Amino acid sequence: MIHKLLIANRGEIACRIIRTARAMGIATVAVYSDADAKALHVRQADEAVHIGASPAAESYLVGDKIIAAARETGADAIHPGYGFLSENAGFAQAVIDAGLIWVGPRPSSIEAMGLKDAAKKLMRAAGVPVTPGYEGEDQSVERLKAEADAIGYPVLIKAVAGGGGKGMRKVDAPADFEAMLESCRREAKASFSNDEVLLEKWITSPRHIEVQVFGDAHGNVVHLFERDCSLQRRHQKVIEEAPAPGMDAATREAICAAAVRAAKAVDYEGAGTIEFIADASEGLRADRIFFMEMNTRLQVEHPVTEEITGVDLVEWQLRVASGEAVPLQQEELSINGHAIEARLYAEDPAKGFLPSTGKLQIFRFDDLQGSANIRLDTGVEEGGTITPYYDPMIAKVIAHDALPDGHSRAGAIGQLHSALGSLLRVHGVRTNAAFLVRLLDAAPFREGTMTTGTIEALGDSLLETGILSNMTLAAAAKALSEPATAPLPRSRGLAVPPKVRSVPFQVGFRLNTSPREHVTLYLDGEPTEAPLADQIILTNTAIDLIAGGVLVTAQGTGRVASLRAEGTGHHSAHDGDILAPMPGKVIAVDVAEGDTVTAGQRLLVLEAMKMEHALTAPFDGTVTALSVSAGSQVQVEAVLAVVEAAGD
Repeated sequence: MIHKLLIANRGEIACRIIRTARAMGIATVAVYSDADAKALHVRQADEAVHIGASPAAESYLVGDKIIAAARETGADAIHPGYGFLSENAGFAQAVIDAGLIWVGPRPSSIEAMGLKDAAKKLMRAAGVPVTPGYEGEDQSVERLKAEADAIGYPVLIKAVAGGGGKGMRKVDAPADFEAMLESCRREAKASFSNDEVLLEKWITSPRHIEVQVFGDAHGNVVHLFERDCSLQRRHQKVIEEAPAPGMDAATREAICAAAVRAAKAVDYEGAGTIEFIADASEGLRADRIFFMEMNTRLQVEHPVTEEITGVDLVEWQLRVASGEAVPLQQEELSINGHAIEARLYAEDPAKGFLPSTGKLQIFRFDDLQGSANIRLDTGVEEGGTITPYYDPMIAKVIAHDALPDGHSRAGAIGQLHSALGSLLRVHGVRTNAAFLVRLLDAAPFREGTMTTGTIEALGDSLLETGILSNMTLAAAAKALSEPATAPLPRSRGLAVPPKVRSVPFQVGFRLNTSPREHVTLYLDGEPTEAPLADQIILTNTAIDLIAGGVLVTAQGTGRVASLRAEGTGHHSAHDGDILAPMPGKVIAVDVAEGDTVTAGQRLLVLEAMKMEHALTAPFDGTVTALSVSAGSQVQVEAVLAVVEAAGD
């Protein structure tokens, strides 16, 4: 058995691994960069070692430093988590060569599945169905364009070494192919040091279905059923659930058996996920589900599988890495209820989901603690900071329900809706909570008919309105007028449709004793009239006292209410100023000073937080100033270019 485990990761997954290791009596070692010196995972581990500067390329991606930290602390095993070096076969081999236990699959398995073109050929040989496409060695633009034309549009370009939604571009028309190929290759080169691509036929009603598999060194491979990860934005998963809605027993048996064959084809050990794309135009059918790729690591969404099976996948990883057999045989595994996970990010949906950095002035989930239905996995805490260096995830919120008569999914949706709507409160950075709440309310999701294109199709309807009800405004007014004595209304339970199990709160003042019926509140600095009510009954709303006012959280929207206007401290930029929305690196500049541009035309591309962000012209005009070039490092709100409107 492993005695001391080094976690070669950070944030939520590092905390998740530490939790299981502690329960198993295994000592833990954290590694951290400059930016993470005060991070939660550093304090939770038994020991911690500094491994470099804040950029991942100088810390979490430097395998030699991580192995040196393991030797320095006497760790006998390394767990890579997900992301960073988790699917790097060279790093896995280096860990083994150093005499340490690698908590993951064999390096040969990682290599076999790491390149998508080779993996597809291997899967065909193993009898696993794959999507039509091109995986040839000729990577010339001309050959790729010809193959795309032959496959038929829309077509998907995918980096052969890609993963996590990186290096993927959908091309709808032949005229767009070369520009999309260039963008895909650039991202692939930056993310994986490999710009080779493959092509796949784009399926018009796609569902993303994946199967959790687990193997050991004794030749055993089991599956732990499927997950549906169809709700995606830019190929990044947003909401995941298990089991997949609409999956019948025969289809489940077929897809899970194919996943086991895939794992056995590469002598797989440890936790892995076989990802499939399903053509759901006629429902989920076994003959319309195709292999996409294998992720040779623990997935971000693994908690939903844990919730429906009762299995701790990290514990299984540690036991199998220690030489034990898979703890349960296939016939001992079963599905219990339904689980759904939502990824809560520090990002601003209203601004194209740009990451939102800063201090978490409020991060509270006390009403979730002790709940048997809600699990929250996080690597941050109140007072911590969301930095521009890493993925801006705040938490994963997981709901599980096992209601009888087939109502488990509706129950889990209700639990998650309440948790994201008001029981989890965040202030200091923007979040996607309201976006997630609206997504949970969307008909395609409620009906289980969503596809990977659902979020794009719903568009701006998923953006929060920021509107608070009169009852909520009245409660905020009461809390502000008598903050020392008035009870703060807060939702006290979890909602399961159609009933709301919340304790109503009654606070207030009678209209006939008040000299006026309204009071002016300032919501995020903007004046609004709040009614004065004699009785206030709130459900799914939380009000928290903060400096200078109260934080009102409802339907995932957090607004700061105060009795006086406060300056924002921000200055409006000239309409034509193109500002950096966050710190990052300019990776492409498409214009020069003096160029004439049209509204929406791409001017330059900024890379930050592992994502590319295109900055476009706000209107027709002329580029009168350009202060950056490709490769420039810029700070937030730096003026990158200036566009003067036509006719000015």
